[in-house]
Amino acid sequence: MAVGLVLAAPAWSQTADIVLVNGKILTVDERSSIQQALAIGDGKILAVGSTADVRKLAGPKTRVIDLLGRTVIPGLIDSHLHGIRAALSFSTEVNWIGASSLVEAVGRIREAARTMRPGAWLIVAGGWNVQQFKERRRPTQAELMEAAPDNPVYVQLGYGWAMLTPLAYKTLNIAAEADLPRSGRFETDAEGKRTGAVTGPQEAIIAMFDRLPKPTFDEQVEGTKKFFRELNRLALTGFVDPGGNNLFFPDYQAVLKVWRQSLMTVRVAYSLNGQTPGSEFEELKDLTQLLPMGFGDDMLRFNGIGERITWAMNNNDKPSEAEKAKYYEIIKWAAERGMTLTMHWPRDGSVNELLTLFEKLNTEVPITGLRWSIAHLGDASETSLARMKALGMGWTVQGTPPVEMGRRMEVPIGAGTDAHRVASYNPFTALQTSLGAVREPPSRADALRFYT
Repeated sequence: MAVGLVLAAPAWSQTADIVLVNGKILTVDERSSIQQALAIGDGKILAVGSTADVRKLAGPKTRVIDLLGRTVIPGLIDSHLHGIRAALSFSTEVNWIGASSLVEAVGRIREAARTMRPGAWLIVAGGWNVQQFKERRRPTQAELMEAAPDNPVYVQLGYGWAMLTPLAYKTLNIAAEADLPRSGRFETDAEGKRTGAVTGPQEAIIAMFDRLPKPTFDEQVEGTKKFFRELNRLALTGFVDPGGNNLFFPDYQAVLKVWRQSLMTVRVAYSLNGQTPGSEFEELKDLTQLLPMGFGDDMLRFNGIGERITWAMNNNDKPSEAEKAKYYEIIKWAAERGMTLTMHWPRDGSVNELLTLFEKLNTEVPITGLRWSIAHLGDASETSLARMKALGMGWTVQGTPPVEMGRRMEVPIGAGTDAHRVASYNPFTALQTSLGAVREPPSRADALRFYT
């Protein structure tokens, strides 16, 4: 059996730190070949091949692991994970990811209440869904009150619903619907009684979350280190961070400190969003004066702008000419500086508004080599994907989009979770979900390839 080397031929003269033998090494190369063994030295792969050949790289101090037929996959890369934001509160929030029942989830609230001081906030910031619980329902206010009678509790589901206990409402000085963020409403049951939850459009829930107390800077740094280790536990070695809601420019200081301390355990490529409606261009120009595209190193790197370029174009199926003109001004500026760009656009029915601007720009400033991408286009059509391919654009996918069609068309595809507000950050949950797509599901090999 031929041995494939990742390093040059002199790798055979090196002694490996770790050798894995007698396994199924999924290389995810062009042929999706499977090898028996793998050698690692100085944190890098030295060689893959047969057990007999790779054993030759073992020395007296090499750790040799017999896989006994087990499978080894490459480190995974999440192409769309709001990881910098998720990390900020990871050491202080209550995590419901992986809980299989409401009893278990509420039990985590109860346990947190035992370990934290009375009056401390207990926050579930997202990452869960009703389908993961065997009860197939959301928690009630009474359940949360029973679990933590002396703590304000806030539980958010996606960007449309949040349950608060009476102590949480009192602490936030919310007594009437007029005290809620604009467009927020109290949820009521069939009898018209308040359930304790707040509902509303995305902006209302975003504003609601912004009222909660933030972790201290030390807690943010600790949360960042813990969250990155949690991602390592789930086989993630890197992610692309698209900025997002509830993440402001000062919030990047925690990950920057972890990077300066050389404590990064995942590779992060991050982009910057426009933050203030109407002032996005000025903000982005100011922030990037000394931040050229690709600035950083292998562990933390500036990756351009997006996924929200302007508030006016965000999720806007019918943007005005003025809104498109402002957006065009920014993307042209980004292209002229060689920046990567990713754009949140969820509906194929209106993506023509976006692609037309990109096609116009490409005639003035070529973007085909800039690795631009569209995220969340879950119902992409063959026509839209063909236009994206012609522009050299990638497609970052979450959930169950028709990825097999995109693969056949040779559109660059990166899979991800969109965690952790709206989904679990567990990549294996996302992989399993993608295989269940009704339309154009991927093979198991391609699903893994999209994640590497």
